[in-house]
Amino acid sequence: MIDPSADRAVFRQLADLLRNQIESGDLGPGEPLPSELRLAQEYGISRTTVRQAIGQLRTEGLVTVDRPRGTFVRVPEPTEMVTLGRGEKVSARMPTDAERRTHRLGEGVPVLVVTTADGTTTVYPADRVQLTRP
Repeated sequence: MIDPSADRAVFRQLADLLRNQIESGDLGPGEPLPSELRLAQEYGISRTTVRQAIGQLRTEGLVTVDRPRGTFVRVPEPTEMVTLGRGEKVSARMPTDAERRTHRLGEGVPVLVVTTADGTTTVYPADRVQLTRP
């Protein structure tokens, strides 16, 4: 339920509701979200507010927007295991535009940068890698 008089912004309340549906599995990977118009009518809010909520979920990497088809729950990418070697260090940052294109990264998805002892770096999409130690 959305409460316009609550301290929390209405778009955040809608984002919370949709996020809960995604996390609970009510909206599964690849499934479309209801249209902006339907969400606006269902919750008695403006389409601008709906767009803000969808933008929030997109930034969190939970949905993808495929114009003109609609908004869909993001399908998780397969996870790669990367074993860190002795002396390797890891840092996280937001990707450059080139890295975003190379790795097909959604908005808001960071990268992990692994630096070896000799200074060589390798960039991994943070949503598709799991780091382990030997």
